[in-house]
Parts: sequence; C-alpha cells; structure tokens
Amino acid sequence: MKYYVIIPAHNEEAFMGVTLDSLAAQTVLPAKAVVVNDNSTDRTGEIVSQYAAQYPWISLVNKDSAAVHLPGSKVIQAFNAGYATVDEDYDIIVKLDADLILPADYFETVLNAFKADDTVGMAGGFAYIEKNGEWILENLTDKDHIRGAFKAYRKALFTQMGGLRTAMGWDTADELIAKFYNWKVVTIERLKVKHLKPTGANYNKAARYKQGEAFYSLGYGFIITAIAGAKLAMRKGKPLLFVDYIKGFLQAKNEKKPMLVTQEQAKFIRAYRWKKMKQKVFK
Repeated sequence: MKYYVIIPAHNEEAFMGVTLDSLAAQTVLPAKAVVVNDNSTDRTGEIVSQYAAQYPWISLVNKDSAAVHLPGSKVIQAFNAGYATVDEDYDIIVKLDADLILPADYFETVLNAFKADDTVGMAGGFAYIEKNGEWILENLTDKDHIRGAFKAYRKALFTQMGGLRTAMGWDTADELIAKFYNWKVVTIERLKVKHLKPTGANYNKAARYKQGEAFYSLGYGFIITAIAGAKLAMRKGKPLLFVDYIKGFLQAKNEKKPMLVTQEQAKFIRAYRWKKMKQKVFK
C-alpha cells in the first residue's frame, strides 16, 4: 500500500529534523511527505529544504497565515494546503505533527492493519510524553482514540467524510463520522510515539473556550458535554477548566455556531456517547 504524509509545521526548528529523521528511518517509507511551513519565523523551512535535497520523497510548501495558534483551524488549514499539492494515487493519507519520534516499524505496522481488514478506516498508535526522565502515556483521551498528532486514513474513508474539519474537535469528529459510516478505528497499543511537545503547549488564552465549542459542534448536547468536560478537566489536572468548557459550549449554542457534523450524524454521536458511558459504568 502506498501512503502519503502531510506535516503542518509552525516554528518547529527544535523538532523538525528529529521528526524527519524518524520518518526516514521507517521500514516502509512514504511515497510522498509534504511539510507545510505555516508562517514560521524560525529555521523550519530551511531545515525541511535540507532534508528535501537529501530525500526526493520530501517536499516543502510555504504557507502564509495568521501567527495566532488556535487549536484545530490553523493546523488543518495547513494540512489542506499540503494535501492540495499531492495527487490521488495513494491508499493511505497521513496527518503527522512535526514534533514526533516514531518507532521504526510504525507505518509498516499501520499498513498491515489496513491490509488485514478492508473495514479499517483509521489506524494509529499511542502518544507518550516525557515526565521526570520517563516516557509515560499521554492519557488525555481513551485508548480507543487516535491522537490528532498521527492520524492515518484509508482513502475511501477520507473521501467519504469530505476530508478534515477546520475546527477544534476535528480529530474526534473524524472518528465519530467513521463509525457513523461503519468504518473501524484501530489503535495499536505497542506503537509508542514520543510526543516531544505536549498537546496545547502553544494555545493562547483565546483558545480556552474552544473545547466547549467543539463539544457543541459535535452535537453532544449539554449533559454529555458536562460529563465529557468534567472528565477532560480532571485528566488535565485543572478542574476549573470545566467552567471554561461549559462557557464555551453555551456561547457556541447562543451564537448558533456551525456544526462539524450533520443532524443525522449528531443524533448517532449522542447515542454512541451514551452507549460508551453506560458500558463504562456497568462493566
């Protein structure tokens, strides 16, 4: 199977080379890897150019955008700029962050998961972060969720769902929509990806209500949002974030913000979330 990788990158000079080294060391190389230099003010573009000179499958796309890092929208707009430069002669499309160290057999293993089952729409490993000199699981989400830092999609699913949403919540929306269309989302626990920069490290204060807005745009409704918000705030070790999430949800509802899913998909998502919650309570 042929896979293409697209890497949005904004001021990633500290990690860009490490990520590309990790990609170049894969047992199965990508047919193409496009790095989108998204308005960087450091040496990100220069570093990518050096790697592109060494590896013909790496290319650089320069993109101008606002410097403000809002979760979801900026990174997916950069991803889309990269996707626009590739052809459709691929089996798997991958969205990758620019601050990762992948196991050498990462993509070989992911491709095998796709090959083994035609109903697998997405596959990926688990994110680990460094804490006190040890690499520990970045446990912001459940183990049946693939982190947005390393998403691999089967072409048929990617096309069916119309690509990725340019808003926070895109990496939950994609999995819920995949399930709506009866695709499987496969997580591979032994694939431990070192995430060099913690999720949300660059988010500014304007982003704090975005999680609640994301819950609204996924069609969760207030009760599911309250439960999911409380759980996420506790996982982050910042209980007061719950208040921000609720404010963000109510603000989005009052302003009638656009949804990331259709009404039919939102109904499916609520039923799916309730089912998952009940399973955890009664297991």
